[in-house]
Amino acid sequence: MAWFSKQKKRLTSEGRRDLPRDVFRKCDGCGEILYRERLEQNLGVCPECGSHFRISAGQYVELLADADSFEEADGDMTSGDPLAFSDLKDYGDRLAAAKKRTGRAEAVITGRARIEGIPAVLAVMDFSFIGGSMGSVVGEKIARAGRDALDGDLPLIVVSASGGARMMEGIYSLMQMAKTSAVLARMHERGLPYISVLTDPTTGGVTASYAMLGDVNLAEPGALIGFAGPRVIGETIKQELPPGFQSAEFLEEHGMVDRVVDRRELKSAIAQLLRHTREGWRPWG
Repeated sequence: MAWFSKQKKRLTSEGRRDLPRDVFRKCDGCGEILYRERLEQNLGVCPECGSHFRISAGQYVELLADADSFEEADGDMTSGDPLAFSDLKDYGDRLAAAKKRTGRAEAVITGRARIEGIPAVLAVMDFSFIGGSMGSVVGEKIARAGRDALDGDLPLIVVSASGGARMMEGIYSLMQMAKTSAVLARMHERGLPYISVLTDPTTGGVTASYAMLGDVNLAEPGALIGFAGPRVIGETIKQELPPGFQSAEFLEEHGMVDRVVDRRELKSAIAQLLRHTREGWRPWG
């Protein structure tokens, strides 16, 4: 610990620009230099100020699902290039690079799991895969997760992290907003619980569809949540936006988020909600 204290003191001085990223990370919330291993043990939450770092979809699965209970579905589904889209780079090349970087076929992981012993369907978005954007396969996998919940009489939990619709797929991406919303409407009619978890960021077409349709909408502290960005909104309405606009805390205060939950308490909060819904709504699972 003495070595760590000396290194930390040195790294908070002028030598900060040489920070070894494989060992230390700087917290954007408080500026503290954090030992990466300690940060990971704390589930990506700064132990000094509570700021939530972004974590991977796989880490969320490990966090929420009971050990060895997650069974992935549709793991090999991958997007095509229906519009032969190209800007600075061909869409096909972007997909290939994202697959190589993340080791996954798409920007969402879906499957069945148990959460504190309670069976559920789980879908977790991966922001590192083309910004967690919702293309045709992401929408299809979310819709299939909802249909799996319907078939199995199970609750659905979706963890969102997205920049919105995937522009490289045009209308094929935008139509996923209606498709996913329709499946969730069927779940609502059946009385099956849907819990939406909003992480940083949750924006665009994802916010305008399934992310905000939860029977309960939870959010992580400090998460950016909204449709258009604050700069675009401010320039459009020609007004100064209120402090904290589009933060999880602002949305909770204004009734669009039911509860802001620390990541370290997320699994227990979801399990508690599932137990209440199972007892109060109808038998399932």
